[in-house]
Amino acid sequence: MHLTLQQLRIFESVSRHASYTRAAEELFLTQPAVSLQLKRLEEQVGLPLLERVGKKIFPTAAGKLMYESSLDILARVDKLKKQVVDLKGEVKGVLQIAVVSTTKYFMPHLLGNFLQKYPDVEPKLKFSNRERVIERLMNNEDDFVVMGQIPNDKSLAAYPFLENILVVVAAPDHHLANKKNIQIEELAKERFLERELGSGTRLVFDQLLSEHELTIEPYMELGSSEAIKQGVTAGLGLGVLSLHALKLELDAGTLVILDVNEFPIKRRWYAVHLKGKTLSLVARTFLEFIVSDSKLVKSSIE
Repeated sequence: MHLTLQQLRIFESVSRHASYTRAAEELFLTQPAVSLQLKRLEEQVGLPLLERVGKKIFPTAAGKLMYESSLDILARVDKLKKQVVDLKGEVKGVLQIAVVSTTKYFMPHLLGNFLQKYPDVEPKLKFSNRERVIERLMNNEDDFVVMGQIPNDKSLAAYPFLENILVVVAAPDHHLANKKNIQIEELAKERFLERELGSGTRLVFDQLLSEHELTIEPYMELGSSEAIKQGVTAGLGLGVLSLHALKLELDAGTLVILDVNEFPIKRRWYAVHLKGKTLSLVARTFLEFIVSDSKLVKSSIE
């Protein structure tokens, strides 16, 4: 069989997404080009690799074998490329990182500082929710991931770098805005806008409430820090957010930090990968950079 790496990449993407359209988008190809390459691959194999049942795409028996082989071959090629670059001693090539969405307030700055020093690096930064980032971590899809709450798993290596400071925020005209030393029990009586279940911020806040034998039924569950900020600004309730997400609103006076007992909660951001993973020179260099130079991104609370 005269297979090409491009055919294997296309087949792997279509199989993973169960979609020609999403594979085409991911690989920056047209859908007809994806279909043509898969047709040629099937001609080489001599068997159908995918079948459509209703509106869904499923691998055939031959397709399952091809998918496993594709993963193995593409991983080996990727490893070879990284090893060759490492032998040259050049910090260049692809840097693949998945990060939770809240890090968008500081990761681009760290990455920008890094690229000024190493302009030949090609960053591929994926922002997602915590659940998807953990999935990518366990599937070893990235050089490493960045999150605030690390899964309780001994197979992981974690490197703390930047402080993640969580605070309670309110609209400036909220009745608690100017109150001092607010007790957590009093706070539990208020309406809260919270992130979805499973988010790192939600886990930390729920843990604090549990320690005080308290629970809060969220007034609204929202999928991003931006949505919570807008809701709090509109007077819909209070929110618990990372300080990194609040600089513009605090400077503009559209949000205020409440003086709550046991807040701020000081956590850390972590770079995480599977133990035993061999990082490329690019990944190692960036990891060392953020651990040592994350002080370039300062928190505004003191």
